[in-house]
Amino acid sequence: MSTGKGKKRVKNQPALHEEMKKRRGIFLTNTAWEFVCEEAVKQQTSASEYVESLIQQKRRETKG
Repeated sequence: MSTGKGKKRVKNQPALHEEMKKRRGIFLTNTAWEFVCEEAVKQQTSASEYVESLIQQKRRETKG
């Protein structure tokens, strides 16, 4: 996922979200990981951004 035409990424400044990301670790089965990677490719984004979008979508749904 790109930041958009003409937008430059700045170190230690969030580019796509309101806050900076941090390295995290999750355990997934090979089947789940393959699915994440396939869906990320379809959406032309990274696996990390795909997972982030799923969580953000769920957050919006539960906020009401």
